Amino acid sequence: MISNSKGIMVALLPSHLPRPFLGVVEVRRSRAAAAAAPISTASTSAALPDLKKWGARLCSKSLNLAFTGALALGFALGGNLPPSLLWIPPFLHFIGKGSLTKRSVCAGVGIADAKVGVNRPEMLPKEFSPVIDVAGFLSASQERQLCQEIADLEKDTGVKLRILAQNYPETPGAAVKEFWKVDDQTIVFVADPTFGNMLHFNVGASVDLDVPRSFWSRVAGKYGNMFYWKEKGEDASIEAAVVAISSCLRESTGPSNCLEVN
Repeated sequence: MISNSKGIMVALLPSHLPRPFLGVVEVRRSRAAAAAAPISTASTSAALPDLKKWGARLCSKSLNLAFTGALALGFALGGNLPPSLLWIPPFLHFIGKGSLTKRSVCAGVGIADAKVGVNRPEMLPKEFSPVIDVAGFLSASQERQLCQEIADLEKDTGVKLRILAQNYPETPGAAVKEFWKVDDQTIVFVADPTFGNMLHFNVGASVDLDVPRSFWSRVAGKYGNMFYWKEKGEDASIEAAVVAISSCLRESTGPSNCLEVN
């Protein structure tokens, strides 16, 4: 054994050793030199950007996939996606297209196999009603109570709440827009469990100015999630959401209104 200029012990091997044995010795010698050499901070830090770039590429691809799906659905439905919404369920698309409403809010996210929007006026009731339950979620007494609450709310606040309970594609769809005369003072509340979260809202421009935008997603998150309506029923989810909306709209307008979902 001798020490070279770097202080590493090197064995003097006989020249008659077979070549495979020499190869093993060379490998071990290289590993020993690598272990003895100081760790370069530059080499370790150089690996981190690659990891960050990989994560960024992964996130970018995921977002691109979601956004591409949203655009494809929007174009298939024959309309433009509003800038405030990434994805519009097909049963809400008719309201935002060509109407005075400013903003759509939905909590259910998924992919709908929809080529065209639904417009079935034959599914509308013969007489006007602020509640249309084509899915059969509500009993007759529950529907009457909701109609009374909606009438009182409109009298007190001027806001017109309209409820459509459906299972897409079994819905009157675009026909309710004319039936309800949807305008800036109208909230169209669509209860549909097809896409997971069953609470979806289209908020008129005038209402949108007074109610924090986060309120609608909080209502949907609390009462529209799949665990809630599967345990308590679709009717309970609808009733709880109406109570929360009514309570919010009756509060004084200000920076702290509608902060809590009752």
